[in-house]
Amino acid sequence: MKTTDTPPTGGATIPAPRDGAGPEARKAAGAPGKEKRSEGAVLNVFSHGVLIIWAVMVVMPLLWAVMTSFKTDKAIFTSPWSLPDALHFENWARAWTEAHMSEYFLNTLIVVGGSLVGTLLLGSMAAYVLARFEFPGNRFLYFLFIGGMSFPIILALVPLFYVMQNMALLNTLHGLILVYIAYSLPFTVFFLTAFFRTLPSSVAEAACIDGASHTRTFFQVMLPMARPGLISVGIFNFLGQWNQYLLPTVLNTNPENKVLSQGLVQLAVSQGYKGDWSGLFAGLVMAMLPVLAAYVVFQRQVVAGLTAGAVK
Repeated sequence: MKTTDTPPTGGATIPAPRDGAGPEARKAAGAPGKEKRSEGAVLNVFSHGVLIIWAVMVVMPLLWAVMTSFKTDKAIFTSPWSLPDALHFENWARAWTEAHMSEYFLNTLIVVGGSLVGTLLLGSMAAYVLARFEFPGNRFLYFLFIGGMSFPIILALVPLFYVMQNMALLNTLHGLILVYIAYSLPFTVFFLTAFFRTLPSSVAEAACIDGASHTRTFFQVMLPMARPGLISVGIFNFLGQWNQYLLPTVLNTNPENKVLSQGLVQLAVSQGYKGDWSGLFAGLVMAMLPVLAAYVVFQRQVVAGLTAGAVK
C-alpha cells in the first residue's frame, strides 16, 4: 500500500509549529494573539484614562466647594485655589442659623421622608400586582405608568396648581408629599415590575399552599426578597426628590415651608447682596452631604439591585 506525502485536498489547516520550528514560524503563529492583546491593552488604557478624567471633573468641584466653605470671604477672592489658613466653622454656624438652613433642612427631611415611604409602599404594591397577576387591563395599566415617565412635568404645573388649591393642599408639606409620590410612582412601578418578575414563583406558591393570604405573602415573603430592588429605586427617588426645585417653587410658596432647594436659591440671592460668600458655600455643602452619604452607605445595595433586576 503506497502512501503519498501530498496533503488531502480541500479545507487544509495550517499545522501548529513543532518544537523544532524556527523563530519565524513561532512568531507567525503567535501574531494574531499578540495583536488581540495589544488592542485590548490600548482599549484598557483609553477607558481608564476617560474614567480618570471624568472622576477629576466630578470630584474637583466638590472638593473645591468644601474647601471654600471653610475660608473667609477675603481668602475666597484673593486665593481661590489655596487651602484655607484655618477651619472657619463660623461659616457653617452662620448659614445654619442666620440663613435658616436648619428650617429648610427639617422641611426637606419631612417631605422627602414621607414621600419615599409612600412611593415605595404604593409602587411596590402596584408593581407586584402587575408582575404576578394576569387580569384584563394589566398591560394597559403597565404602559400607562410607563407613559407617565415620558410626560413633561412642566406641562402639568398649571392644572396641578389649581387642583391643589381647590383641595386646600397648596403651600402645605403634606400636599407636597402627595405630589412627590405621584411624580415618582411611574419610574418606581416600572423598575419594580421588572424586578418582581425575576423573583422565583415557587416561594409565593409555597406560601399560598401553607395558607398565607395574598397580603401576607406580599409583605412577609415577596417584599423582603425584593429588598435590593427597593433600596436601588429608593436611592434614585431620594436623589430626585432631594434635588427637586420646580415643583416646590410653584406649589410651596410659604416661607415657613420652603425646602432646601428653595432655601439655597434664596440664600444665593441674599448672600450675593451681603457679600457673605463663605456662608453660601457652607449652605451648599450642607445640601450636598446627605446625598453623598446616602450613596456611600448604600452603594453596594444599589449595584446589587440593578444587577439582580437585570438577569433572571
